[in-house]
Amino acid sequence: MKKKIIYSATIGILVVSMSCNSGEPAPAATADNTASSTAPVSGQSGVKDDVSAKNIVQTAIGSKDHTTLVAAVKAADLVDVLSNTGPFTVFAPTNAAFDKLPAGTVNGLLKPDKKDALQDILQYHVSVGVYQVDALQDGQTLGQVNGGNIKITKKDGKIMVNGTATVIASIQTSNGVIHVIDGVLLPPKQ
Repeated sequence: MKKKIIYSATIGILVVSMSCNSGEPAPAATADNTASSTAPVSGQSGVKDDVSAKNIVQTAIGSKDHTTLVAAVKAADLVDVLSNTGPFTVFAPTNAAFDKLPAGTVNGLLKPDKKDALQDILQYHVSVGVYQVDALQDGQTLGQVNGGNIKITKKDGKIMVNGTATVIASIQTSNGVIHVIDGVLLPPKQ
């Protein structure tokens, strides 16, 4: 009996939809309807939202001290990943931190043929989960997205990452937290 009702309902829907189709093409999309003639938005980074709190990428883009990091995230095609819901903890080196690297290092990593190496380095700065600054403990080890680990130490009231970078500020975002650091973390050679 159920099969007969479902079959009859399906036939009814097909008959109604066929009778509604006059054979004329649908009207062109306008600004008033949901179809759009502009290029499709792809990925989370393409979502336009001026009301909600900014995510990690939007926050970094708004920082004059993180232009090098933003350029690297774009070159590594990680914008959409870091714009997703997360949650993430990002250890974000400042422009001055990148300037401490040997001359030519950043420009070399931004080249398309170095994308894998750049992704590895950037993913070494990201943990899945939110680790607030007050939850970071001396001797704590955090697993990073690239599969490596970083070590947190506390010295003279300062939080250090791998003994080389100091957390100088923390910023809450809609999809996690950014810990601004004064050094670039380089994954150990494998």
